Amino acid sequence: MPFDEFDPIDREIMNTIQAAFPLVAEPYKAIADTVGTTEQDVIDRIDGLRKKNVVRQIGAIFDTRKLKYQSMLVAMQFPDDKLDKAARFLNRHPGISHNYERDGHFNLWFTIAVPPDRSLEGEVEKLGVLTGATSTRLLPTIKFFKIGVNFDMVKGKSNATEGYRPDDQGTTSTTSPDVTQDIIDYVKVMQEDLAPVSRPFDSMAEKLGMTVDEMFARADELVEQKLMRRYSAVLHHRRAGFSSNAMIVWKVPEERSEEIGTIMAQHPAVTHCYQRPTYEDWPYSHFTMVHGTSEEECERFGNEIAESTGMDERALVYSLREYKKTRVRYFVEDEFVVDELQPIG
Repeated sequence: MPFDEFDPIDREIMNTIQAAFPLVAEPYKAIADTVGTTEQDVIDRIDGLRKKNVVRQIGAIFDTRKLKYQSMLVAMQFPDDKLDKAARFLNRHPGISHNYERDGHFNLWFTIAVPPDRSLEGEVEKLGVLTGATSTRLLPTIKFFKIGVNFDMVKGKSNATEGYRPDDQGTTSTTSPDVTQDIIDYVKVMQEDLAPVSRPFDSMAEKLGMTVDEMFARADELVEQKLMRRYSAVLHHRRAGFSSNAMIVWKVPEERSEEIGTIMAQHPAVTHCYQRPTYEDWPYSHFTMVHGTSEEECERFGNEIAESTGMDERALVYSLREYKKTRVRYFVEDEFVVDELQPIG
C-alpha cells in the first residue's frame, strides 16, 4: 500500500505495537490512551490492518539460539519452472520463517531453525533432495552484529536504531539457562497470535496456570535472561509502504570483519547485519538488510554504507516475491517430519 494511505492514528498505532506491545491486562486500552482514541477503535483499527495484511502477527519474539535451536540462512537454486512449487513445499516446515525469491543465480533464500536433537545440515540436505534443488549454499552466522527491524510509520522511513549487541555475537552462550519444560510451555503459549479482545492475556495465563501478573513477570525474567527479545507486532513491510527490500552483500577482508560489521550495523536503515561463510561462487561475507520506499532509496543506503566503511565490492540482491515471513514456531516439530515426506514432482 502507498505510505500516505494510512491516517495519523494508524501510523501511531503501528509505531507503538511494533516497538513494544504493552504487556498489561488491557493492552488495547493502554495503546488508545497513548494515541488519543478509544479501546474499541484501536481493536477495530488493528483488525483492519490485519485484514489488509499490514499487521501480520502480535506475539512474543524469542531468541532462537538461547532456546538451543540451530538456525541458518540457506540459498538454493531452482529452474524457473520448479521454483514456485519448491518454495510452497518448503513453506510447510515450521522452522522456516522467511522464504523469498530473489534475483541472481541463487533464486530462493530462506531461514530455517531446528531443535538441538536434529541435524540442521542433514535437514537442509534432505529438503534440497525433496525439492530438486540444483544447488545449495549453507550460510550460518559467523558473527552477529544487529537485528532491529523497525519502521517509523510517522516519518515514513526505516528506523532500525536498536539491536546492535556486540556482546552477544556468535553461538549460544554457555551461560544460557536450561530450557526446562515450564519454559517450553510458556513459549508455546506466548508465541501464538494475540486475540482482538479487551483482555487477551487472561486466557493465555489460564492455559499456563498463572495469574496475568505472574505471566508478565515471567516475561520480564526471560527478557533479562535474553531468552525472549520482546513482545511486539510484525508488520508486512511492503504493505506498510516500504516496497523495496534489498539484501546488500559485501566483500570484506577477514582481518577487518568485526570493525566493518560494527560500522555497518550503526546505519539506521540496516535492520540485520551478519558475517557469513563465503564460497567460490559466493564471495560475499557481510550481509546487510535494508528496507526502503523505492529501489533508489535502497541504493542510496548502499552508497552511504560504502562511504562509511570504505568497502566498494557489493551486490544488491532484491526480493522478487515473498513466499513466507513469520516467526519461527518453536516446539511444534511433530507438524512436519522430513523423513516421512515424498519428493515433489
